[in-house]
Formats: sequence, structure tokens, C-alpha cells
Amino acid sequence: MKKVVYGSVAALGLGFAPAAWAMDDVTLQLKWVTQAQFAGYYVALENGFYEDENLNVTIRAGGPDIAPPQVIAGGGADVIVEWMPAALAARENGLPLVNIAQPFKASGMMLTCLAETGISGPEDFPGRTLGVWFFGNEYPFLSWMSTLGIPTDGGDEGVEVLRQGFNVDPLLQRQADCISTMTYNEYWQVIDAGISEDELVTFKYEDQGVATLEDGLYVLESNLEDPEFVDKMARFVRASMRGWEWAAENVEEAAMIVLEYDDTGAQTEEHQIRMMGEVALLIEGSNGTLDMEDYERTVATLLGGGSDPVITAEPEGAVTSAVTDAAFD
Repeated sequence: MKKVVYGSVAALGLGFAPAAWAMDDVTLQLKWVTQAQFAGYYVALENGFYEDENLNVTIRAGGPDIAPPQVIAGGGADVIVEWMPAALAARENGLPLVNIAQPFKASGMMLTCLAETGISGPEDFPGRTLGVWFFGNEYPFLSWMSTLGIPTDGGDEGVEVLRQGFNVDPLLQRQADCISTMTYNEYWQVIDAGISEDELVTFKYEDQGVATLEDGLYVLESNLEDPEFVDKMARFVRASMRGWEWAAENVEEAAMIVLEYDDTGAQTEEHQIRMMGEVALLIEGSNGTLDMEDYERTVATLLGGGSDPVITAEPEGAVTSAVTDAAFD
């Protein structure tokens, strides 16, 4: 991971914010439950990196009934973790989200199929049942199918879309030929359920040329008009990327920190360590600054939906470098 210089109190070796400074509050809404997918933020909180930047950060876990765009629209968060397809779709539909930083460089999304179905390539998808996550997570899949020219309304020439819950049951119960998985999470749940890797066929969106950006940081456009807010977000991004760098270099320790913040007790040590190792691969090469080539590829994928694209026009004002410029210049 690219090294960056953090212009904070910690960089001076002091490790604390002067008592005379009032801490600035920041609420972060995660896209999903507490897990190593978000380790950088928990590490930054636990290790005092946010405090070094004079920030009092509250991290709100997500879940199946929580949509980050709705949370920020309702005033429940200052900044959210969201996938770019969902953020751009929300923007086109009237919610002015803006990407201020992009910790994740690569996509972890896959379609995981049972080898026993005989599926060996995308040409075998027609006539099959594929599990797909919704609530904004369906956009990369729909763009991919459109690129392949495969209808998503069933039939011999199309695919039957099964609205997949955020679990792997449809594959285990043979309700679907393939399901949506992430390299760092659900794929390993399938393995842990007793299905070996050689019994599976996987299609990574990255390899299929339809990868879209995931787990970026988004704020409301109107807030960026306030220089104090931009400064606060710059400090937040700087501390967060410091947390991500530490997590990538200390995989087991980062996983343990995540487990400390998991109030549900649902996560296991083995799974979180494995997840952190996989997530480290996705953030490799990123210092938090959005790569415009990655952005343009994402937009092109979302626009390439034929008669039913995810977005219908090139976005305007959907990204800004103001925060990362202030954080790292």
C-alpha cells in the first residue's frame, strides 16, 4: 500500500489533541455489519488516529434494513460507506451524493456457481437461476448481464434472478445455480459450509471487465460548500487511511480490533482474519484518492446497460478531489 505522510498532531509525535481544542464530531454510517470489511475505520478509532486529528468519530454499523443513502439523507450521518453504482444511481434520482475518497481500489464482487451445474463460462448462464443482492447492490450484476446481452426476466435465453438474502443459503440448498459473493466474505461461508473450492466455479467482476468501485466515502454535496466541513472530512480521511494502512500491515491485530467492536458476537476470529487478508488485497495501491480511470470505467459500465442502464447520463459533480487534496497535499 502506498505510504502517505499524515499531517496531524500524531505526526509530530505528540499523540494527543490539545485540551483547548473542541473535538469535531463525525458520524460514519457503514454499508454493512461490523466486520473486517471496515477494519480501517475501527482501527483508526481504537488506535486514537481520529483523536490525533481532533475528531470524535461515531461508527454506525449497517445491516439488511439499513440503506446508507437514506441514513445520510435523513441527517443520520455525515459520511457514508457506499458502492459507487448505488451512489451514482441515488444521485441521478435526486440525492446529491459526492465521492470524497476511495479506499477500495479493486472490486471484491463475484458470482459463485456449483461446478455440478455444468456452468463453466458466462455463455452457460441462460436458462439458469442466479442469486442477486438488491438494495442497490444489483447494479453491477445488471450491467454485466446487459453487456453479455442476457435478459434478466427468465426464459431459455435469459436468467432467472433470485432475490438473494445476505447469506449463501440459495447455493447450499440448491435453489440457485450461482449466487453473489464477495471475495472476503460469502465465498468463504460457502467453503466453511463444507463445499470445497474445486466444487465451485467463480466469476470475478474484475476479470469480466465489469468491475465497479466499492466502499467509497460519500457526503452530501451541499456540505462541501462549507470550508470547515471540507477540512473536517480531510482530517477524517487522513486518519481513516492511516487506519487502513495499519490494518493491512497488521492483519491479525486488525481483525481482533474489529471483533472488539462486534456487539452481536456473530463474527469469528478465523473468519475475520481471513476477511482482513482479502480486504487488504482490495485496498492495495490506494492512498484514498479516487483514480479517475477507475471512476470512468465504473461510469461506462453503468451507462452500458442497453435499454435499461443503471444511470442514463454522464454524472456531473459526483466526485471531488477537494478533500483528498487537503488531506494529503
